[in-house]
Amino acid sequence: MNDIDEMALFRLGVLGPLTSHGELARGELTRLIRQIAQQEYAIPGSRRRHISEKTLHAWYDTWRREGIAGLASKVRADRGASKLPQAVQAAVLAAKRENPRRSIRQIRLLLESAGLVARDTLSRSAVHRLLRAHGLSRIAGPAVVSDEKRCFEAEHAGSLWYGDVMHGPTLLIDGKRRKTYLVSLMDDASRLVAHSAFCLSETALDIESVLKQALLRRGIPGRLVVDNGSAYRCATLQGICARLSIRLIYCRPYQPAAKGKIERWDRTLRDQFLAELDTSRIRELGDLNARLWAWIEQIFHRSKHASLGGLTPLARYQQDLPRIRLLGPLAAQLDLFWYRITRLVRRDGTVSYQGKRFEVPYELAGRHVRLLVDPHTGVVMHVENEAGQQLGAATELDTVANSTRRRQRPEAEPATAEPAVAGPNLIELAHRQHYPHMEH
Repeated sequence: MNDIDEMALFRLGVLGPLTSHGELARGELTRLIRQIAQQEYAIPGSRRRHISEKTLHAWYDTWRREGIAGLASKVRADRGASKLPQAVQAAVLAAKRENPRRSIRQIRLLLESAGLVARDTLSRSAVHRLLRAHGLSRIAGPAVVSDEKRCFEAEHAGSLWYGDVMHGPTLLIDGKRRKTYLVSLMDDASRLVAHSAFCLSETALDIESVLKQALLRRGIPGRLVVDNGSAYRCATLQGICARLSIRLIYCRPYQPAAKGKIERWDRTLRDQFLAELDTSRIRELGDLNARLWAWIEQIFHRSKHASLGGLTPLARYQQDLPRIRLLGPLAAQLDLFWYRITRLVRRDGTVSYQGKRFEVPYELAGRHVRLLVDPHTGVVMHVENEAGQQLGAATELDTVANSTRRRQRPEAEPATAEPAVAGPNLIELAHRQHYPHMEH
């Protein structure tokens, strides 16, 4: 006895309420089919969950004519056969075999240019099915040869750092749920986390803030490997690295293995820190970062790593302390993390920055100046000209204090022995031209 087709059994089960009755009136049949169509089904070989009323009518009619055998799956006689003309099929296959790296788009353009098919008439799916049927759908040749990858380690601590951003937990901050992002910098040779912090965004400013703390704590790396994202492509970050002689290296897109060590750090943090984190104790971002830094210094940095020969990251880093390039005299250059922003001084002697107003020397009113600002704190340090010369301080505007403050008045002109003779004005000139004969 032949096995009953799986699809036939499924369809018969769906039609159960219909096949269990005798002859159905037209209205009754329609009502039952509508009820069946509203239900969800696990359809074999399909992701769909509903069956249309039209399909149910067709199944029912087929069952009445042919029985359960009529409900079996039908294998199409033309399955696997392309409907493209033979000449077009031959041209498609020849184009792909001639250059296996040709895309479907290139093949279509080639056939259109050769006049074998009219423009926009060759279906992309038809070409894909044809190539797949002949085992030519995948790019062959050198394109599929993977790049050579080798396991390596930096010669000493401080010679190579990795930068990365990972999605963190969502916190309730000031009554709003906010997404957090973990920005991290890790040393390759020692696996030491130079600095890491949860931020409310993943902008260049957040990355620079973490880099600044890492430089203060762990010295200056020789190379910094980062993602290819826009935040890492920011001109300010590139300028900071250039002035500190840090070689900024961008990973190739979609090559996470290039930063395997910091990817491993992300996984460790998820498994050991985030899995144990009690978010009920977190009231603000500072609470989260305080726990992160405690875990890094007390647990992660003091845990032995097999890849370090049983040393802890801290011990491995300390081995190379004499070779670490510390900030030293360069610490005075940390103003390179400050931004210089051009602003027009208003007539009341104020400028704006991040929604706040600052007072600058009143004599600068109407001039364009540069504000030297600390973007991490929102403080304006002072104002300067294009040459970098300091023009004065900038203080946050206090309108209440200004209401009682004595205003500076212009100094009176010194008295002269003889009154100044006023020059002619427009009316006098017109009068002289109109009456040239009159004496003045």
